[in-house]
Amino acid sequence: MKKKKIRRIPKFKNLEEEARFWDTHSLADYWSDFKDIDIVVDLQKPKTETLVLRIQKNFKDRLDKIAKTKGLNISSLIRLWIGEKLQFYRSN
Repeated sequence: MKKKKIRRIPKFKNLEEEARFWDTHSLADYWSDFKDIDIVVDLQKPKTETLVLRIQKNFKDRLDKIAKTKGLNISSLIRLWIGEKLQFYRSN
């Protein structure tokens, strides 16, 4: 009787090499190299609060124009800009 060959996952130099390997090999041949892990996924929406901001109409119109060029609505654009600014201050 022939013994089943035990295969080990090789070490890869980069992600491209690993991708090519898995494109041509089956995970089923390497089950013994994998370990069970526990994954916890929190599906609750993050808590949000509303901020009312009063601005001049010409500012709102400019924001709307910029948002549309980026494929966003005004609220998304403002959240994006505030997040970028907060990130800047966090790193300084």
